[in-house]
Amino acid sequence: MFNKLIETDSKDYISLIVRVVLGLVMLPHGAQKLFGWFGGYGYTGTMGYFTDTVGIPYIIGFLVILGETLGALLLIFGLTGRISGLSIIANMLGAAIMVHLPNGFFMNWFGNLKGEGYEYQILAITLALIIVIKGSGMFSLDAFLQTKNPYNTQLKAA
Repeated sequence: MFNKLIETDSKDYISLIVRVVLGLVMLPHGAQKLFGWFGGYGYTGTMGYFTDTVGIPYIIGFLVILGETLGALLLIFGLTGRISGLSIIANMLGAAIMVHLPNGFFMNWFGNLKGEGYEYQILAITLALIIVIKGSGMFSLDAFLQTKNPYNTQLKAA
């Protein structure tokens, strides 16, 4: 089971680019929610918004913050990329449906809409889906673990 989770092509540079870019884009959003960096509200403020305003359960809010922070770091390093990709997909689907869908497709570039649309979430979901399908790719800890795993039967056959 673990072999399937970390299975990846160690020469796949497209997955490298996608996972690092997605991780670097998601990490500041997670840091806003967890630490209050980059103008964010920090853990307490974000959890208050999630539970009181959005109406999601505490555990889901915790998992959202964890997914955006730890999931982004794991993507950058390419460790369990498929799981991290799934967490980003779940995060972005939830954000799109619960917050952004009523505002339409477009982001609020000119400040004339009542909120942000869901176009960002579509892009993040698509990038995460590439990692879920292809794995972490080149220069990933998944690729390293795959080559060092004594139970990897594909290596023994090669």
